[in-house]
Parts: sequence; C-alpha cells; structure tokens
Amino acid sequence: MTVTHAPTSTEASTPSALELARSQQLSLMDLLSVAETLAAAGQKEAASDLYKTWVAFNDSNPTIHLAYFNYAVILGQLGDRAGAIQALRTCIRIDPNFAPAHINLGRALEDSGQIGAAVEQWWKYAEATKQLDAEAIGHRHMVLQNIGRVLEVAGKLPEAEASLLQAFELKPELPEAGQHWASLRQKQCKWPVLAPSSHVSMRKMLDSVSSLTLSCYADDPMFQLAKAYRYGKTVIGTRPDLSKFPRKQARKKVGTGQRLRVGYLSSDLRDHAVGFALCEVLELHDRDSVEIFAYYCGNVRKTDSTQARIKAAVHTWRDLHGLDDASAASLIIADEIDILIDVNGYTKDARTRIFAYRPAPVIVSFCGYPGSMGSPFHQYLISDAHMIPPENEIYYSEKVLRIACDQPIDRKRLIADRPSRADVGLPEDAFVYASFNGMQKITAPCFARWMAILSATPGSVLWLLTGDEDVNQRLRDVAERSGVSSSRLIFAPKATNPEHIARIGVADLFLDTFPYGAHSTAADAITSGLPVLTMPGKTFAARFCGSIVNAAGVPEMLCSSPDDYVARAIGFERDRTSLLKVRKSIARQRETSTLRDIPGLAKRLEELFWQMQGECERGETPVPDLSNLDIYYEVGAEVVLENIEFEDEESYRNRYLKKLAQWHDYAPIPYDNRLWRRPSK
Repeated sequence: MTVTHAPTSTEASTPSALELARSQQLSLMDLLSVAETLAAAGQKEAASDLYKTWVAFNDSNPTIHLAYFNYAVILGQLGDRAGAIQALRTCIRIDPNFAPAHINLGRALEDSGQIGAAVEQWWKYAEATKQLDAEAIGHRHMVLQNIGRVLEVAGKLPEAEASLLQAFELKPELPEAGQHWASLRQKQCKWPVLAPSSHVSMRKMLDSVSSLTLSCYADDPMFQLAKAYRYGKTVIGTRPDLSKFPRKQARKKVGTGQRLRVGYLSSDLRDHAVGFALCEVLELHDRDSVEIFAYYCGNVRKTDSTQARIKAAVHTWRDLHGLDDASAASLIIADEIDILIDVNGYTKDARTRIFAYRPAPVIVSFCGYPGSMGSPFHQYLISDAHMIPPENEIYYSEKVLRIACDQPIDRKRLIADRPSRADVGLPEDAFVYASFNGMQKITAPCFARWMAILSATPGSVLWLLTGDEDVNQRLRDVAERSGVSSSRLIFAPKATNPEHIARIGVADLFLDTFPYGAHSTAADAITSGLPVLTMPGKTFAARFCGSIVNAAGVPEMLCSSPDDYVARAIGFERDRTSLLKVRKSIARQRETSTLRDIPGLAKRLEELFWQMQGECERGETPVPDLSNLDIYYEVGAEVVLENIEFEDEESYRNRYLKKLAQWHDYAPIPYDNRLWRRPSK
C-alpha cells in the first residue's frame, strides 16, 4: 500500500528539489510527484534521499506523516527494512489514526520474522477502530484478515480462526475471510463447520466457502458446479484486457508428422501429491508424438527430487515465478502451445487468470482439481468412467474425455522397508482401522460412523494422521462422548513419503472419508497392499477413491450407503479371512491392474490430445455450458442447507426438480441440458 499523487508539471531536477526541500519551499504534492518520477526512472536512492531531506527540514508540516509513509515504502523497496520500520513508527506517532501505516508496519514486522510484534501492531489498530466510519471499518477488516493469515501460517489455528471470524462478521459480503474461516474450522474438526453467528447468516457462510472447501462439506455435484462457476468469477475478477491477446487459431498438425506442443501448468510440479502422480507420466510421453512444456507457477525450490525428475522428463521447463498473469500468458503464446493443461484448478497457488487470456487454442483440466471448473475457457476435462459416468456429465461445464483411471501413480517412488507395528506405536494384536486423509476431510457424520464401527469391534483401534494436538484432543473428546475410549485413537506422526507409504501396510483396513474421499492417499494404501473401504457419492471428490479401488481390481470394496459401509467395516473385523482374500487379490493384480498401467495411461492421454487437436482444427472445440448456473446456485444453496448427507441419485435429482419448478412458477427458467429439460411431447 502506498500514498500516491498524480504527476504534475513539476520538472525540478534532483539538486533543485533537494534545495527546495531544505528551504521548506517544496510542497508535499510536489515532493510526491518528483519522488514518484525518480522511482519510476529507477532512481530509488535519489527518491529516498529526497524524502529523507524533506522530513528533516519540514517537521512542522501538518502532512509530514504522508511523507514518512512514502519514505518507508521506498526504503522497503531498497531493502532497508529497519529504516522502513522506523519511518512507519514515526508516521504513526504523528498520526495514530493513519491506517495504511499500521497495515504496512505489521507487514514489515512480519517480513522481518517478528510475527508476534506484527500481530500486536495490527491488534492495536483493530482495537482502536471498533466504532469508526466505513473507511476505518475497511482498514480494520484488512488488519483482521492479516492477523488471521499470519497466525494460520504460524500454526496458531484457534487464534487465526477468531480473527477471521471478526473480519467475516465485519464485512460478510466479502468472501475471503469467510473462506479461510470455514477452511480452518474444517482443519480443526470443529463441527458444525458453518457455526451459527448472530452477525452472519448460514446462507452468507455458505456463499463464502470456496469450491474446494465445499467438496469437504456436501455431496452435491450440481451446487459444486455452480459454486465453481461463481468462485471462478471471483478469482478472475473483471474480464482481463484481451486486446493484445487475439484468439489463436489451431495450427495444422493432424496428419503432418509434426508434434503437438502440450503444456502442463501447475504450482505442484514438485514434491507434492500431484507432482508424484504426474512424474512417470511425463517421463513416458512419446517424444515423437508430443513436445512437452512444463510451466511451474509455485515457489522456487532449491532441492526437490521430484521436480528434478520432471525437469529431466520434459522438453522445456518454464518457471513463471516473477511473471504476472498477462506476461505468463504471452510466454505460453510465444511457445506456440497447442494444448494447455490446467493441473491446479481452484487450489493453492493456482494461476487461473492465466487461462483467461486463452494462451492456447485448447485448454484442459486434468489431475489437480476434483471437479468442474465452471469457467468459460476450460473446454475439456479428462477423467474416467467411474468418476464421471455418462449420466453425470450434466454436472460439468466441460466436455468430458476419459482415461482408464484418473489417478496416475509413480511406480518408481521410493518405499522404505515395512516397519513392525511396534515401530509405529500400534498394538500387535489389535485390528487396525486406518484413515490417513487430511483432518479437513473428517466430518461429524463420518467420525460418528467410525465410532459405531469401534463400538462394535472391541479389539480394534483407529489409526489417524496427526493434526495439531488441539485437534487430536478434540477427536479424543468426541470419542469419549461416543462411548469409545480415547486410547483407541492412535495418531501417526508426520513421516517422509517413503516411510509413510511403507507404514500404511501394517494396518488391516483403510476407512475412507465422505464426502471428500481419499485421492493419492488411497493409491498409496493400495500400493502398500492395504484394502480400502469406500462409499462413493455423486461429486467428483466423493467418487475419486472408488475409481482407484475399482482400478486396483477390487470393486467389491465399494459400499452402497452409510449403513452398508459400517456393516462391512465391522464384518471384515469379524471375518478376517474375507479381508485376507481382498488383500491377496490386490497383491495378485498389483502389476497388471489398471491403476499401475502408466504406459497405457500416457498413450491414452496422447490419443486424447490428438482427438482434441483434430476437433480444434475442424472448428469443433466445445463451448463450456454455463447455462442457468446462477439459478442452480440459488436452488443448490437451499438444497445444501437442508443438510442431507447422503441420498440416492433419484431422490437428489427430485429435490432439485421440485425447487426448480417452484422457481419456474415464479419466474420462467429457460430450459437447459442439465436437470431443467424441456418436457418431452
């Protein structure tokens, strides 16, 4: 944040400007103008000297705090963080109500590693501005968000949650604080996630959650699509200026012998679940058929074995660090990419706005995000027939193309020697249920099912991946209230990836979560030979684990309902011979299963790339179907707030149809190709 002034006609050279500053003849407006001109010309040292001189000789000027503020900005840009902090503190002493100085001082302290001091600084302003005007409320809102963000990074989740809730209640129409607040409650297993508030309605809370957070909250594929559509518009903001980005026509490649230029864009091309998944696929691409470009938009990595492998596998590696979205899009255009693959979706560190510039004739969503993008520029989505059966294509705005299994794996990943149960803190004689999904995927109904399973199997324990100790204790307390001894919950500490995969196999049965099931975690469990019990739902996230289990050759591990899930989990503990058969089946099919056919997957992807290229050359590239999504959002919000965790497809669609009919009776809804179809004659 800076204080700016529109340039005037002042043309004073630096020496004359300094003289005017010393003689108190340079007005603040002219000071700002000259300093901005110097900084824009790359003469930031000169601008700094000018501010330094002006504040030294103009201490009686009533607006000197503005000069100190901009002086701090220049010092920060020059790397003089201590000087910037000193200038900001002087600014605040002169005008304690000048909010930008409080905000920037907190940021400077944060950047200096003084997290406690940064939070204290923001809290001072937050406390001082409880009863102020709209502008001050806006600044207070920003400060509270900053406090929440910094405390979350520092691992102080309850404190971060409290600060974010204050920000959310202050401005519930702004979604960012609410997004992080809901996400933090999920990570802490605080149920209900959308907690009642006297200042924010349940509808406002639901409006605020991100599309990824929604995946952990409700099994509603139509609302998931509508939420992605709305969330995408928020992420992109105003339509970017496309005047310098004319739409590129497809280059003639089919039948010419030329290679397709395919770009993978992601922040996760590194030691990350997505990086692990794609690594061998990239290594196996046919270099005579496709030329692979990797566009990395994550943080700079100094040592990363997965990223090193990816760099070696692709033809061209591009690091987008330091490039804005328009510049990144221009780079992709210059590389003449035919097909650009979004491997982030709406996940952390995504650069979705790059795709809004349409830097390639064909844009595809694959591997990184569990659902439809709901955007006007993602034309295809690559998935599989289990994840998206034909009748479920109505829940996706993209044209769906299919591979055998949507979860690539890396068969070369290192796996440590399997430990003993004693080595990992497990009792030797217990039946071990395990679930190594993130804490944010555990819902109240899901945990209640697990407690019902433990209650019916007295000799069992539940092995979970550890969260913060406060979260672990919260789950122990819920277990005790459910009549299950908290000692039967065992929390596995964090471990290296090779050690983690190795230890999974000492459990007896993996219990999946719902509605956001295991993704790479399920593949890891299968890789270690551990059977996975899952309950597929209707959304992409709720069907992913079922796709993996099916591809591993053990579809008998798919459950039809919550009751079936509980009964079968109990049944496997009581009839361990039946579970041993599943484990043997997994082992027997290990190298021949669809899940591990990565050469076949790479080949199939290339077939799809060429199919998309052919359609593009013929002018048949699909147009994303975004019809009626604003209405589906409104209807879906009503459906989700009815809080029905699990229902069959027919009941679910009928609920939507009933509400759509009510809307239509009030204001006619144009027919679409989803649920609101024109009646057949």
